[in-house]
Amino acid sequence: MAQLTFQGATGEVTGSRYRIDTDHARYLLECGMQQGGSDADEHNRASLAEVAANTDAVILSHGHLDHSGLLPKLVRDGYRGPIFCTPGTLELLDIMLRDSAFVMAKDIEWENKWRARNDRELLEPLYDEQDVETTLELCEPVSYGQPRHLDDGSRLTFHDAGHILGAAIVELVVPSGGRERRLLFSGDLGNPESVLMNEPARPEQADHVLLESTYGDRDHRPLEETIEEFAQILQEAWDDGGNVLIPAFAVGRTQEILYHLGMLHHAGRVPQQKIFLDSPMGIRVTELYARCRQSLNAEDLERLHQAANGNPREYLPPLEFTRTVEESMAINRISGGAIIIAGAGMCNGGRIRHHLKYNLERRSTHLVIAGFQAAGTLGRQLVDGARSVKIHGDDIAVKGHVHTLGGLSAHAGQSRLVDWAAGFRDRPVFHLVHGEPAAREALAQVMRERDLDARIPDYGDTIEL
Repeated sequence: MAQLTFQGATGEVTGSRYRIDTDHARYLLECGMQQGGSDADEHNRASLAEVAANTDAVILSHGHLDHSGLLPKLVRDGYRGPIFCTPGTLELLDIMLRDSAFVMAKDIEWENKWRARNDRELLEPLYDEQDVETTLELCEPVSYGQPRHLDDGSRLTFHDAGHILGAAIVELVVPSGGRERRLLFSGDLGNPESVLMNEPARPEQADHVLLESTYGDRDHRPLEETIEEFAQILQEAWDDGGNVLIPAFAVGRTQEILYHLGMLHHAGRVPQQKIFLDSPMGIRVTELYARCRQSLNAEDLERLHQAANGNPREYLPPLEFTRTVEESMAINRISGGAIIIAGAGMCNGGRIRHHLKYNLERRSTHLVIAGFQAAGTLGRQLVDGARSVKIHGDDIAVKGHVHTLGGLSAHAGQSRLVDWAAGFRDRPVFHLVHGEPAAREALAQVMRERDLDARIPDYGDTIEL
């Protein structure tokens, strides 16, 4: 009998990993990095040698690091089999994993300076650029809707998840005790109100469904209300004479924020004359999105095009790309009147930490949290009202304003998740993953009220398919 084992993202929203054992093969679905605090760091550093030696193929839903970020470590620890993903995901991995290795090296360099001063053991990166290169060579792209027949007789099909470029709902039909069983993984289901992405596909057949539950306990604010609040924050920051800091995931969230800033600019509602995208990865992904326009939502693109009078160069005139460290450091000489968009989205690494260090102690600063912040991350501490945070070993007082914009999420909210689940015809078993405990419990309760079989797996649980 085929089996599914939950090896990550149970009771949390990062570290996605699941093992599928069929009659004749072993697959790894996702190989995500945990994000948030020392426990996550310890988890990420654990050896993957045994996993690498006992995996025939890796299947990846999309490129976000909480789903893909440990692939190079898996390769470093010995894996040399195929990695199946969509073409869009492969394009993103080429950017994201290289950037992850680079940022990791830089962050560890900063961390090791503090450790050396305090006589602590120095750290090594999880992987390097050569590991990333080998990982990319193992990737085999599979387009949406095109079944891929695997060596053991399983069939893999990707469907558009509407989340970020290349994001997929994973459908895997596996042999199990003389019959076929159909397993679906929702991946990260997109929010239909989000711009640039298409609506998620709606498969109708499955025996078991792994369903994400990131926002299983709530619905998002209407997008119009969120954009109105965003515009008001920009005006308040301008009136206060401060900077606007926006920690943003380089993939998806950054492009969405730039889109809304473009529309607000053409409506005369962005007083700031300097907008910095201070994320080398975010810049490369934004350029990739521009090259992949045919994969994006045509109606959204047309609205921005018309607002800019048909001139792509005028989509967001105040925008500046800061690619180098020197350009990034120069931003910190600006005490007010700028919008600074930088990664990482949960403030757990990258250039945003430097900008927070320089700006949080100013009362005129406005920090806009526009994405989910996992437990244990610096972003979560700020959302939860921390008065002081530690950045690069220094205690930084939080005196600026902290705003949360929930309506920009690229994840489906509770109602959308339940509606998507209710579309299956053959009453599959739903296993709720990728959600914190309260979110999973709330979603399970609502689904059961709709007569859907919703279950909450624990880490290490194994089920028969």
